[in-house]
Amino acid sequence: NIPGIDTLEAFNSDGLRSLIFTIPAKNIKEKTLRYPGHIEKMSFLRDIGFFSKEEVEVSGRKVRPVDLTARLLFPKWQLQEGDRDVTVMMVSVKGIKNGKPLHYRWDLFDTYDAATKVHSMARTTGYTATTALRMITEGLYTKKGLSYPEYIGQYPECVDYMISGLKKHGVIYKASKE
Repeated sequence: NIPGIDTLEAFNSDGLRSLIFTIPAKNIKEKTLRYPGHIEKMSFLRDIGFFSKEEVEVSGRKVRPVDLTARLLFPKWQLQEGDRDVTVMMVSVKGIKNGKPLHYRWDLFDTYDAATKVHSMARTTGYTATTALRMITEGLYTKKGLSYPEYIGQYPECVDYMISGLKKHGVIYKASKE
């Protein structure tokens, strides 16, 4: 239940990618939030084959159902003039340090910025990317080679830079420690 939005559905998703290899955690999971009914609709489409990558013949042509589904749905999911979006994220890290339980949490609730006409998803992803780029060009983050985003967390000064850089654009993470 998200204040200002209401109740959402949560389901396991696969956006953790590199974290499962770079963070030595016994339990790690990601959930995606959507409005009520989303899971049922997507499950229905999956169950009847709309996400299949196996070609089927339609009027003498070979078609992958997933390609047809993408062609039909993606235009419907484009933001239209006047549409507003929100981004909700919560990161919760629990563990034990020096024999004592520890819990860190970061919450983000971001909305479309009417003054700049920038959508929340663009704000939370684009400003993060440009802040990371500034951090590198200013010489604060100097790790060479392949560098996963979570590596930034190994450097408190980089975390502070990222959080304050996002805050300048109104993307504010509320941190708490229990």
